[in-house]
Amino acid sequence: MKLTLQTTQEDHRIAWLAALAIAIHIAESVLPTPIPGAKPGLANIITIICLMQYGWRTAVWVSLLRVLVGSLLIGTFLSPTFALSLAGASASIAVLGLASRLPGIEFGAVGYSLLAAMAHMAAQFFTAWLFFIPHEGLLRLLPVLMSMAVFFGLTSGIIAHQIIVRIKAGR
Repeated sequence: MKLTLQTTQEDHRIAWLAALAIAIHIAESVLPTPIPGAKPGLANIITIICLMQYGWRTAVWVSLLRVLVGSLLIGTFLSPTFALSLAGASASIAVLGLASRLPGIEFGAVGYSLLAAMAHMAAQFFTAWLFFIPHEGLLRLLPVLMSMAVFFGLTSGIIAHQIIVRIKAGR
């Protein structure tokens, strides 16, 4: 008896978008950072595009595949880095899910990106606080990290918006 798997167009879309997000995630992992944990989060552009073009379910798959496969390829799976990345991605996806379901409110790419970046950073910070560095000195970094989340969230949102405009123009 031969078992065959049937893939859908959505499966192919998720695989392609996840591969793109993973490639960006890996490229970003080699960038130097002035503060530990302060990365631009450019792979989250793909998550925002997924949310706005294909819905929350696709965004969840792409985001979680990026964290899992990216950590396996980089060699950080089950490390503190993986825990921080998974916490941030989970929080941002949860916030995006809630925000996208608010009746009568449309955030747009910039709004969604800003919410996701802030949720991501807050979750990473509190995960670091609870499990790795429960020291009051860490609290001094929170305003800087959240400010960076706002900056990078706005930047990613603007980029995501421009890509979505171009995608819609090409249809």
